[in-house]
Amino acid sequence: MKFLIKFSYDGTNYSGFQNQTGLDTIQGRMEEALQKINNGKKTNLVATGRTDKKVHALAQYAHAGIEVNITEKKLKRALNSNLPPDIHVIDTKIVEENFHARYDVKEKIYEYRLNMGEYNPLERNYVFQYNHELDIQKIKEAMTYFKGTHDFRAFVTENKEKENCVRTITKADVEQKGEELIFHFQGTGFLRYQVRNMVGLLIRVGEKKIEPSKVKEILESKDRTKSGKTAPAEGLYLVEVLYE
Repeated sequence: MKFLIKFSYDGTNYSGFQNQTGLDTIQGRMEEALQKINNGKKTNLVATGRTDKKVHALAQYAHAGIEVNITEKKLKRALNSNLPPDIHVIDTKIVEENFHARYDVKEKIYEYRLNMGEYNPLERNYVFQYNHELDIQKIKEAMTYFKGTHDFRAFVTENKEKENCVRTITKADVEQKGEELIFHFQGTGFLRYQVRNMVGLLIRVGEKKIEPSKVKEILESKDRTKSGKTAPAEGLYLVEVLYE
């Protein structure tokens, strides 16, 4: 049977989601738990995509094939019994054999959290401790340029000359809750470091170092060197994945 697994995790102590030799990863921990449940058989977990070191997920999804006869509720319980406390399975669901956790995704939703107020040591792993005031109105204006279908090559850290970097962002906005800014991004897909690089540029706009209209120019340049620093990983969350 093929199961779709919905789970959340605190990425603080992991070297990202994807398996890496000799490193502790979310995928590695999940596959260890699945193997125990699946009568000791190596079981691959195929996720919607990877998250990087120290990035968190409120709702990540992945599929896996289980050969033992088990119900959805029992699989959820068994997984949580075999996982560390910083990874939690929210739901499991039997899906059709042709379902694919990555290729059937319609849109993904990310958030980035930033603290403009006093440094908070308790939130240092979950909210970027920027600790300075930013111009929210300028940031909001700048974010409008991200909406729509664009080539986001200027916001991808790795060399992407040969890769298709065209993506569609359907929502991009920011809200303020007390001293915290929450950036919201929703779209058909996101490239590695894309959200963090966009936030890094938006911080420069909020600092009044560049005008909001400069975002459009940088986007159209397709030049990564023009978009500035990458925002730290700890403020980024995969919030939800939408399927057809």
